[in-house]
Amino acid sequence: MVRTSLDAVAVAAATARLSDVERVLPDGRQPVHTCYVPASKVTEDVVRSWGAQALAALDSQPDAVAALLPGALAPRILDRVRAKLVAEPVEDLRIDFEDGYGAPDDAVEDADAERTARVVAGWRDDGGLPPYVGLRMKSFDTKALRERGIRTLDVFLTALGDPPPGFVITFPKVTSVEQVEVFGEVLDLFGIPLRFEIQVETTQSIVDPEGRLAIPRFLAAGRGRVSGLHFGTYDYTAGCGLGAAHQHLAHGACDFARNVMQVAAANAGVRVSDGSTNVLPVGDAVAEGWRTHYGLVRRSLAHGFYQGWDLHPAQLVTRYAAVHAFYLEGVEADARRVKAYVERAGGTVLDEPATAQALSSSFLRALDCGALDEAEVLRETGLRVEDLRALASRSA
Repeated sequence: MVRTSLDAVAVAAATARLSDVERVLPDGRQPVHTCYVPASKVTEDVVRSWGAQALAALDSQPDAVAALLPGALAPRILDRVRAKLVAEPVEDLRIDFEDGYGAPDDAVEDADAERTARVVAGWRDDGGLPPYVGLRMKSFDTKALRERGIRTLDVFLTALGDPPPGFVITFPKVTSVEQVEVFGEVLDLFGIPLRFEIQVETTQSIVDPEGRLAIPRFLAAGRGRVSGLHFGTYDYTAGCGLGAAHQHLAHGACDFARNVMQVAAANAGVRVSDGSTNVLPVGDAVAEGWRTHYGLVRRSLAHGFYQGWDLHPAQLVTRYAAVHAFYLEGVEADARRVKAYVERAGGTVLDEPATAQALSSSFLRALDCGALDEAEVLRETGLRVEDLRALASRSA
């Protein structure tokens, strides 16, 4: 019989105040982007229009996109990008009543809020919804903005009725726990379940005035309502005092903020999204805009940010090109590793359970965005979708 030295009762007493570590994962599919469209420009056919404009841009300069891609995969990726732009050009649409919209007269904003809500209701009723949809309201910076933002939300939700699945509200320029608390209390007044994402675009949303990390307290104040953290490139870099020439996603100041976001959201059931670039692929600068956007999307993916903002239809081309290339480049190596883990066959890399979770999650994201189909995943990994989901949700 094996002998031990510790008294079981004493050990139980010593560990009684500890609880099991729980890893909370976000629910459902994560979109690869959020498309911000000013409310004044949202029409019933805005999703189809963005897809058509993106296809036209791709067909006008396919070589400019192909030049960005890994050579052997370029034809395959371009075919899949075209298919995606036809079938599902927008994964997440945000009707923008904030910076991209401006500050029209109250009557104009009221009318836009009611009209766009009816557009969303029409999509909901006829099955034409993108996977995710919502609105970005004005911030709580001033009394006037607070009142206008809450009124817009009220008009919109009143006209909408039951929010569709995947409906989310974007809460911008958050600076304090009190703002998150009050916003949650306002949402309670509607009497329906409503979730929101916090835009991390102020220095106070990273480090509060007392020198503490702010985001964990924001999430706690959200009382389970916070679904995501979205980085705001230009407000944040301006708040850091950077000049216009240095306000871009690849700046070290942005890396610091995103790292804080990532650590704060880990195991909290909250998704993180990178920000945008204002270098647009338009006019004579299409190739330059695509090159900039493609590089930034690939950089975000490598840093574990699987979602970002898109501000122009032509950015859909390089969004999907970059995302598909990211997953297809790594599919063979990732498949070998996940198969070795499942089969306990060893190999040159000995993976931890957490890495196996990440590998299976990567395949699921590739399926969600159309980079791979189920038959390809089964052929590469030997695993069905339900097997991957089980592995991705398994406790490490």
